[in-house]
Amino acid sequence: MEQSEFLEQYEKNLTKNIVQYLQGIGRLDKGPLPQTPDISDRWSTIVGSYCADAMKEIVKYPLVSLGWALYTGMALAKYWDDGWEVYSKHPNLYEHLRDVRGFDYLDEVVRFDLMKWDCEDIVRSCSQMALDQIRHEQIEPSSPMAYHVYVCSIHALYLIGAALGLKHLGYNMQAQ
Repeated sequence: MEQSEFLEQYEKNLTKNIVQYLQGIGRLDKGPLPQTPDISDRWSTIVGSYCADAMKEIVKYPLVSLGWALYTGMALAKYWDDGWEVYSKHPNLYEHLRDVRGFDYLDEVVRFDLMKWDCEDIVRSCSQMALDQIRHEQIEPSSPMAYHVYVCSIHALYLIGAALGLKHLGYNMQAQ
């Protein structure tokens, strides 16, 4: 299997596993995930600065390194709901979010200030599932493939975080 095929399948499997878990605990509905291109298209402006911050934490705090991607997706869902016309003008909404109190406190900013939702256990469980899947692949640490798998993981978590945020805010997707 080619690297790009492997990575695509890896991300698809990770997403499926976490979404099934979230559906099982009633945090996401069966069917299409709540999403919007406004949020998903922002990933390209977020990934570089997110990785620069999160990669420093991956060895000592792997669940933080992964889980903060979920919180970032939730925050963008809230920004989208509150007034996308204003927020969409920021060149990097992740940096805007991080700079409120710093990377270490990003979870508190999202949970308490933005979402008003204590979802720490959910984020921890999803992050652990992602970490378990990364470890299951037995990829050499610090290798180029490890980096690519990590980026696929945080991308999936970001999109799932956005879906959780939209669902928490009352959005439901209908099959077309």
